[in-house]
Amino acid sequence: MKKIILIPFLIFLVAFSRSAAQPSATEIVRKANELMMGRSSQSLATMTVVRPAWTRKVSMKMWSLGNDYYMILITGPAQDKGQVFLKRNNEMWNWMPSISRIIRIPPSMMGQNWMGSDFTNNDLVKINSIVDDYTHKMLGTESFGGYDCYKIELTPQPDAAVVWDKIILWIAKDKYFMLQSEFYNDDGELVNRETQSDIRHFGDRDLPAKMVMTPVKEKGKQTIMEFQQLKFNISLNADFFSQQNMKNIR
Repeated sequence: MKKIILIPFLIFLVAFSRSAAQPSATEIVRKANELMMGRSSQSLATMTVVRPAWTRKVSMKMWSLGNDYYMILITGPAQDKGQVFLKRNNEMWNWMPSISRIIRIPPSMMGQNWMGSDFTNNDLVKINSIVDDYTHKMLGTESFGGYDCYKIELTPQPDAAVVWDKIILWIAKDKYFMLQSEFYNDDGELVNRETQSDIRHFGDRDLPAKMVMTPVKEKGKQTIMEFQQLKFNISLNADFFSQQNMKNIR
């Protein structure tokens, strides 16, 4: 009788210890987001837009402060050099030196392609928080890119004005960097797939240096983002992310 009672109890203990050791889906997404963003950051990157008949490169410098502030300075090519994109909280603007104007980008345009690429405005400045604007569900574990990954489904909070109806993430266990993201529309169709690779050491953390966004139904199209430099937890404050600074940033 004691053995009969003991066996189910041991099974319960093993199951409980496993569930206690594994963080929740929300905790995993939060850690991945914090790893990617840091308290603040500065980066240099090159974006390559690939199309069946042509290829275009755009170089940029980026700054972020938490999830609420983001700024992108275009440093090349010549016809785009000096353009600046600014996010403050839930608003976004574009400084265009060629016409000396700051243009507000309305929420209705956040899902549009950024500078002719396969990234949306929202993808670049992360106007929607993958932590706060979505609920998170663990789908299981799966190997991807040579790493054991958590596979997590994100669905929008009821009042969140988000671009995607569903996102599925593959996040490396222990390391917590994202290796693949799938983006679905309101009809449940897969629209874009983003893969991340070329893991490098940036300051105090390991992160993918290469991101490839591919529209799954458009053959021959993709956008490649490659980071040459990533610095985290630098000295920045909210005043840096101002419309006035958009005109002067270098």
